[in-house]
Amino acid sequence: LQNAMQIVGFMDHETQSVFEVVAAVLKLGNIEFKPESRVNGLDESKIKDKNELKEICELTGIDQSVLERAFSFRTVEAKQEKVSTTLNVAQAYYARDALAKNLYSRLFSWLVTRINESIKAQTKVRKKVMGVLDIYGFEIFEENSFEQFIINYCNEKLQQIFIELTLKEEQEEYIREGIEWTHIEYFNNAIICDLIENNQTGILAMLDEECLRPGTVTDDTFLEKLNQVCATHQHFESRMSKCSRFLNDTSLPHSCFRIQHYAGKVMYQVEGFVDKNNDLLYRDLSQAMWKASHSLIKALFPEGNPAKINLKRPPTAGSQFKASVATLMKNLQTKNPNYIRCIKPNDKKAAHIFNDALVCHQVRYLGLLENVRVRRAGYAFRQAYEPCLERYKMLCKQTWPHWRGPARAGVEVLFNELEIPEEEFSFGRSKIFIRNPRTLFKLEDLRKQRLEDLATLIEKIYRGWKCRTRFLLMKKSQIVISSWYRRYAQQKKYQKIKSSAIVVQSYIRGWKARKLLRELKHQKRCNEAATIIAAYWHGTQARRELKRLKEEARRKHAVAVIWAYWLGLKVRREYRKFFRANAGRKIYEFTLQRLMQKYFLEMKNKMPSLSPIDKNWPARPYLFLDSTHKELKRIFHLWRCKKYRDQFTDQQKLIYEEKLEASELFKDKKALYPASVGQPFQGAYLEISKNPKYKKLKDAVDEKIIIAEVVNKINRANGKATSRIFLLTKNNVLLADQKSGNIKSEVPLGDVTKVSMSSQNDGFFAVHLKEGSGAASKGDFLLSSDHLIEMATKLYRTTLSQTKQKLNIEISDEFLVQFRQDKVCVKFIQGSQKNGNIPTCKRKNNRLLEVAVP
Repeated sequence: LQNAMQIVGFMDHETQSVFEVVAAVLKLGNIEFKPESRVNGLDESKIKDKNELKEICELTGIDQSVLERAFSFRTVEAKQEKVSTTLNVAQAYYARDALAKNLYSRLFSWLVTRINESIKAQTKVRKKVMGVLDIYGFEIFEENSFEQFIINYCNEKLQQIFIELTLKEEQEEYIREGIEWTHIEYFNNAIICDLIENNQTGILAMLDEECLRPGTVTDDTFLEKLNQVCATHQHFESRMSKCSRFLNDTSLPHSCFRIQHYAGKVMYQVEGFVDKNNDLLYRDLSQAMWKASHSLIKALFPEGNPAKINLKRPPTAGSQFKASVATLMKNLQTKNPNYIRCIKPNDKKAAHIFNDALVCHQVRYLGLLENVRVRRAGYAFRQAYEPCLERYKMLCKQTWPHWRGPARAGVEVLFNELEIPEEEFSFGRSKIFIRNPRTLFKLEDLRKQRLEDLATLIEKIYRGWKCRTRFLLMKKSQIVISSWYRRYAQQKKYQKIKSSAIVVQSYIRGWKARKLLRELKHQKRCNEAATIIAAYWHGTQARRELKRLKEEARRKHAVAVIWAYWLGLKVRREYRKFFRANAGRKIYEFTLQRLMQKYFLEMKNKMPSLSPIDKNWPARPYLFLDSTHKELKRIFHLWRCKKYRDQFTDQQKLIYEEKLEASELFKDKKALYPASVGQPFQGAYLEISKNPKYKKLKDAVDEKIIIAEVVNKINRANGKATSRIFLLTKNNVLLADQKSGNIKSEVPLGDVTKVSMSSQNDGFFAVHLKEGSGAASKGDFLLSSDHLIEMATKLYRTTLSQTKQKLNIEISDEFLVQFRQDKVCVKFIQGSQKNGNIPTCKRKNNRLLEVAVP
């Protein structure tokens, strides 16, 4: 739908606005009212659930107090005075329904206008338009009311314009054009239309007058008025009228009237006519809608603007429909309509079934027989003389290509030239009438053949013109090409002479340049030879001096080295005794340091993974590093555990804390515990906030729900289980009915003293309550759940958090449960089950309940 609206041209905000208005209309139906009495004794109405009103105000952007007052009060203005009255429940429901109808109706009109603006042709040129009008079907039901009355009224008007445009107008046209014609009688339904729409005595006028009349106005008073005004009308029937012929007609009830339409008699139930016609929207609701911040709703109710208050009473539904039908008739009168009559073959909406009586009835009341008679006796085609001559003038040499005289004379010459029989056509005052369609088809065939001949002639002339034009163009092009070629040849000859002169000049200049170059090169070689000889001589002198200096430096370095070795020998001989005394400790420290360095480097390359469950650790290389090796293993494990914990979110930490608490409470104590390790603790197994079934339960619980689960409550009388909703909040434990959502029991956490369960693989547990508390009046709770470990753990943690006391968790295969004034022993035994692996509870006597665990 959004894609379709976007294709038509709706913007995103417009689409959203339309959806919000439709949602508001739907939610208006959820508003209910309750009666209340004021101090002065007047009845007023109040809205039962204001949450529905709040949602509507959020969608429309209206202040909640403004809309609530508009549903409860009505303001009547007369000149300078304002009177505010309360609305009772019936009036409040009427105001609600009127607002919903107006919202939907005005939104529909806005959508039609918006789509028409989006798809209309963007051009200033006036063009012809073809429209399709799908008219109402004539409605005759077992019970017909105001809706069928106005629909059948529209059908009467359309039938009237059909008669005027086909039967009446066509016969009048023959007489107007002076064509010999025998008048054909037909039924004119203008008298029925006058019965309905007459401004003084029409049914719609009487209905509007009754709606506007002061005093008590009912459907019966409206029927009485019709019986007084329309009693003598031949198409109106009523048992309460003055006409005695319908007094004993048992097929016509007292609260009905019957109209003889062109399609047959229709009986209308008068009940609801006044209310449906007087469908008014209170001014308070219009002003409330105008105050909305929603742009679309504000545009739909312009009359709500306080600056444009109109004290006139708005038109009734019948008046609006009558004006709409009049506009449609006026529009059809300005067009050239063509009719397609659809005949219904049967009332079963099935194929291959043809009801003769039904079809004949439709043919008669639609006036098709009269239409066929007029068409057969009349002329199939008519056209004014000017367009007829313009269309067919090429068929006669005297009228082609231009006719200088009157158009009628030209048409007469044309038809005489074509030798058309005189009985096939007639000349009117302004039109030519052709009786047989074959004559028209013959004219069209001749015109088609003549157009083909004219097209051939035009093509021949065009081809000759095209060939002459091409020849002249080629001749002109040949002259241009010749002139350009002669110019090109002279330019080529000039370029060749010019290039030869340049070559000769270049050779002479080259010879002179080479001669000068040889002289300059000889002079340069002489200068370079003297410079090279001097450079070689200076280099020989420098190398001799460098060799002497290097020899002298080597001698001085050798003396220094010998002297240094000698001094080192003397020092080593002097301090040898001190070195021998400290050498062992230094070597030990150096060796130990080297081994530690090697150990740490090897540990770096052999480190295990960062998973806390990985127990691999490199082997110890040296015995003296045993304690260090173990300490490093412990420090590394603590470090990777910390790194792993740092990755957890707060929610994951809470889950692992609950799992750790469950391990401390039930590990090696409860056989059900190992199966619960891999199951995550979800808590909210019932989506109470999202499921509308539990809306009442959600409204009753204000606290945050820690766990919501369906459990089985064990009845001590017979051991049978009943489904209950187990809710755990921060302060209470609640048990609610699964079907209705009503809270059955509510226990504060401070009154829970102990939880008992067996050590076997079952989900039974007992919640023990404090003796003397208000919640313990019916005794303890014996429950069964598929998530026992999770429920007991969360109950233990929540109780510890709120009461600062640890909840006692007793795990035993036999424990006592307090039921009202009696204590009953619950005993768990091993046994085979008929229901598979499901534990069953069975009552043995008044003091013993046995639970068979597979």
